[in-house]
Amino acid sequence: MLKYTIKRLGQSLITLFIVVSAVFLLMRLLPVEGYFGDGYDKLSESQREAVLQKMGLLDPWYVQMGAFYKGLLRGDLGVSTIYRKDVPVLEVIGPRVPYSMKFGIVATCLALIAGLGMGVSMAKNKGKGLDKLWTGYVVFVNAVPLAVYLLFIQLYGTSLLDLPLLFDKYMPSSWILPAVSMSLGGIAGYAMWMRRYMVDELNKDYIKLAKAKGLSQSTIMVRHVMRNAYVPMAQYLPASILMTISGSIYIESLYSIPGMGGLLVDVIQRQDNTMVQALVLIFSSVGIIGLFLGDLLMALFDPRIKLSKSGASR
Repeated sequence: MLKYTIKRLGQSLITLFIVVSAVFLLMRLLPVEGYFGDGYDKLSESQREAVLQKMGLLDPWYVQMGAFYKGLLRGDLGVSTIYRKDVPVLEVIGPRVPYSMKFGIVATCLALIAGLGMGVSMAKNKGKGLDKLWTGYVVFVNAVPLAVYLLFIQLYGTSLLDLPLLFDKYMPSSWILPAVSMSLGGIAGYAMWMRRYMVDELNKDYIKLAKAKGLSQSTIMVRHVMRNAYVPMAQYLPASILMTISGSIYIESLYSIPGMGGLLVDVIQRQDNTMVQALVLIFSSVGIIGLFLGDLLMALFDPRIKLSKSGASR
């Protein structure tokens, strides 16, 4: 297990390094006006060069990258150039993390409870009306553009249920629509995962043997089918949970939630390149960490995975 963990950790670190380097280099291709904001035209050419030199942006790319990684190892993501000028990035992001985490945790709990329950009912009623109904919901969520049905939820949810249109931290009812909106995609995903894996298990020989031995349908579903169906999902749960907790870019912006997702939209619009770079790196890191944790969970929960060199297969 230790060798397997070290191997996966090494692969994750290499992936993270590639992503970080790619983001860093791509940001250097953007126009330098993004580091000045509205003051670009007010400065002379010599003043602009002096500012860029101070920021190290006139150095060769490999020198800039080396300085960036040195700062990254110290926990320094740079300072905001436009959004909150000369304020460290971590000080800007820090107060917004709790909002994204709270909404993410609530949305994840809703998605897990509703999605897994929906998937179980779909598998138990395969081909029947309930299965077709929930399948229609899954198809709708995945086929219709996100912006379309979320706008309908916001508009009609506020008018029919008399809920606040925008988020207000002093009004608990304003949490309902954003949290539900964040959970819709997760519900559809978990439901299809559970249905797929449960249907696969129901068609296997050991289930037929259990039925032949006279075990009740409920015993077979709980002890065998559902138990084994959860195992493949373990690989995807950490990544989906962490990405939800890290904040929904569109939903936070739609409901004016002061979280990390909404912040990314703001800094992109204002062309604060340093802030954009830092937030993209954070979101990328969260995704990679989630995949790494998913691999470890699969190794722990699935005895069929061989961790030795002779049988190292997934």
